[in-house]
Amino acid sequence: MVFSSIIFLFYFLPIFLLAYLVIDKKYKNALILVASIIFYSWGAPKFIFVILLTTFVDFHLVRWMSNTETRLYRRLMLTLSVSINLGLLIYFKYSNFFIENVNVILTGIFHSKEITWTKLVLPLGISFYTFETITYVVDVYRGVHKPLKNFWDYQLYIILFPKLIAGPIIRYHELADQITDRSEYETSENRLMGFYRFAIGLGKKVLIANVIGQQATIIFGSDYNNLNSYAAWMGALAYTFQIYFDFSGYSDMAIGLGKIMGFRFPENFNNPYISRSITEFWRRWHITLGNWMKNYLYIPLGGNRVNNKVRLYFNLWLVFLASGLWHGASWSFVFWGAYHGFFLVIERMFLLKLLDRMGKFFSTLITFLIAAIGWVFFKVDKLGDAFVYLGQMFKFHFTGTYLEKADSKFYTLLIVAAFFAFFAYFKRGQKIQDAVYFNEYTNARHTILAITSIVLITLSAAAITSSDFNPFIYFRF
Repeated sequence: MVFSSIIFLFYFLPIFLLAYLVIDKKYKNALILVASIIFYSWGAPKFIFVILLTTFVDFHLVRWMSNTETRLYRRLMLTLSVSINLGLLIYFKYSNFFIENVNVILTGIFHSKEITWTKLVLPLGISFYTFETITYVVDVYRGVHKPLKNFWDYQLYIILFPKLIAGPIIRYHELADQITDRSEYETSENRLMGFYRFAIGLGKKVLIANVIGQQATIIFGSDYNNLNSYAAWMGALAYTFQIYFDFSGYSDMAIGLGKIMGFRFPENFNNPYISRSITEFWRRWHITLGNWMKNYLYIPLGGNRVNNKVRLYFNLWLVFLASGLWHGASWSFVFWGAYHGFFLVIERMFLLKLLDRMGKFFSTLITFLIAAIGWVFFKVDKLGDAFVYLGQMFKFHFTGTYLEKADSKFYTLLIVAAFFAFFAYFKRGQKIQDAVYFNEYTNARHTILAITSIVLITLSAAAITSSDFNPFIYFRF
């Protein structure tokens, strides 16, 4: 089940919200937990037991760890918990990739028989909730926050449905106190702001990402050797905006739903395409993943405390190599991570100063083009095919095209996507955005946002019912 589906919008969500608003306070967490189990089981009934079992094991391992002061024992429990969770992630997500590559070596070099292997289906959201289980044990181990006393509260932290399958990745200490008491934020004001945020996110996903995504799917599904450069660039740009409005829209919906229930989720996007460097881009794109990688991988590797520059640059590059692999089990994702890591390293070496001298416009344009080119590796499954596609982009050959089906609607929405993606480039745009998302609401602003939200939900519902194209890019992660 995804937020932009009819079953969620017209059945699951209204029933849940009605029950949540009328139920007694002491049963609210139980209601969310049951709803979260139903939400996940709707699309992956077999794998819900994997989550329930791992949360049970993790909860008791961490409780045992917190009840002892013996350093060796604490480290043992930490290692065991992290190993179990990473082991499950590696098994489900990377076993197929590993066997495929081993078979290539066996058949290509040693001319041996392939290893037979049953293809594994990836549990929904496993990359997201695995990272959250790791934050729980690590935060408790570091003494950042005490463990939860109630097993069902811990299970709720992991399986909370707004963030379950696509984040934001919320570190344990950011949410722990809200699980046990969020009465301060369960106000009518927050519920309304959550409703507005959900409607805006739904509009981003359905009215922008889905429309331009259809053309991206057509172009990337064609024979790359026959693409002309115009079509190749249109496909890359369409996907660049599709993935942003798809994922940021989903994050907005998650944050909005959390706010309706009194939760305060961290922001996940901050206008990444207005960045003036790839370093800044990663402070604005998928913020919660970047924070996770920084706190649970980069800092343990030494962080900025490393005196040896070679090692510092290698650690930085390694973190983004891991980030690429986290996104998916293919060489394209690995290369995508290495690609971004490369630019982060050379920015630290010299490129940041050069970009700064270029001024705001050219540094933003260059950063955007670097990101857009990188998305080709993210989109195309096979690394070799990605290079073929890029070759067509830079061949500057304009005969023949795969844009026959592109119409005025696509071009209009592409312009709309670019407008909103760069909306905060100017101070006035940032001011308006802050007024919508963060500032205190006046009665007039409530009226405007309420009407806008109703219109967005109505148009989105109409678009969903009239089209069978409703993908969710991060669903496979």
